[in-house]
Amino acid sequence: MKSKGESRQKLGFWSVILFGINGIIGSGIFLLPSAPMKLIGVGSIFVLLFDAFLVITIALCFAQDANFFDKNGGPYLYAKDAFGDFVGYEVGFVTWAIRMIAEAAAAFGFATVLGSFFPNLLNSNVRSIVIAVLITALALMNISGVRLTKIVNNIVTVGKLVPLIIFVAIGIFFIKGTNFTPFFPAGKYTSGSFGQSALTMFFAFTGFEGIAVAAGEMNNPKKNLPRAMVIIVGTVTLIYVLIQLTAIGIMGYKLAGSSTPLMDALAKVTGNFGKDLITAGSLISIGGLLVASSFITPRSGVALAENKMMPKILAKKNKRNAPYVAIIISAIVSLVIALFNSTFADLALISAISRFAQYIPTIIAVLVFARTKKSQPMNFQIPFGPVIPIIALAVSLWLLIQTNIQELIWGFGALIVAVPFYFLTAFRYKEN
Repeated sequence: MKSKGESRQKLGFWSVILFGINGIIGSGIFLLPSAPMKLIGVGSIFVLLFDAFLVITIALCFAQDANFFDKNGGPYLYAKDAFGDFVGYEVGFVTWAIRMIAEAAAAFGFATVLGSFFPNLLNSNVRSIVIAVLITALALMNISGVRLTKIVNNIVTVGKLVPLIIFVAIGIFFIKGTNFTPFFPAGKYTSGSFGQSALTMFFAFTGFEGIAVAAGEMNNPKKNLPRAMVIIVGTVTLIYVLIQLTAIGIMGYKLAGSSTPLMDALAKVTGNFGKDLITAGSLISIGGLLVASSFITPRSGVALAENKMMPKILAKKNKRNAPYVAIIISAIVSLVIALFNSTFADLALISAISRFAQYIPTIIAVLVFARTKKSQPMNFQIPFGPVIPIIALAVSLWLLIQTNIQELIWGFGALIVAVPFYFLTAFRYKEN
């Protein structure tokens, strides 16, 4: 039975919801409308719905798998239970690596956006100091325990949603029907543009799986996590569709040529106030994403350590129940990656593609657990039996086909890197 103090250090249902939304909505939403508009025009709205459908099917698979686990790990635990230690280790290793890369990219992006307010920060040396201070502060916050992180996350998540809500609330009155024609650029559909747009827009949804990694930090995860996953993805989808419709309605095909689409769209109807508001919103958004990421990332390492796939010291916790060793190591690796990398886009692309190393095993695990755990009670069950997992798997594979070989190699390279570490770790535990 949990003590009262331990319970307060856990995430409640609505904190889980806010963590999940925060983990998805980052810098991508502020850049989302322009790239697909250039590829497929107004049809980008339906591509967005297509991606949302894929994400919901994958999220449902996560939700059903979560019925059987109440510890940190998420995709790692599902893969290990369904396919054995080696596949589990591969997924766990990649999960931790992806999150550290993503955190480094977000920290780099935060410092870059901050530079639009303070040009001196664009100097590489000053930017490096900002990144170092930011990552260190996040690590210290997480070492202080879940309770402080939960409070900061809830405030930041609400703060990041306000500019987006204002964008839609103001922009909806300036939508022009003529901006929705022609439906495709130049009035005709270009072969392959749907797939390219789907892959591009899918990046904005990545991160929904992160909350499953930290299941052990939640109150009653078997009950709360499945419901939370569905609410999180549904809420984010609604926000994205409204933003895409509003941005197109204000700017039409001029949106395709904008590098800062939401800023330019709101500036068109409100002047500099709108542009500054969205710029500030993007800082809050990336900062909020970093808060959620810095909390979830170390738990990937903890899950490996708890299952004897990494040195057990990684799972060591302080009196506030924070895995301080994993937090420190994750922060150091993220800091090194951020300081020695010069582009945000490459890291973001690699991170997004790599996530399918978690998604695909999680989807297949649903089919495996349907046989191996059919006698166990479930708080959530996917409707239509195996239909949704099969659709999720087929669409995921189709989306990966839209990626070129070089990007796939970079995206799944961590799977290869993990192999020798697996055998070294297994040998060490065998010797002990």
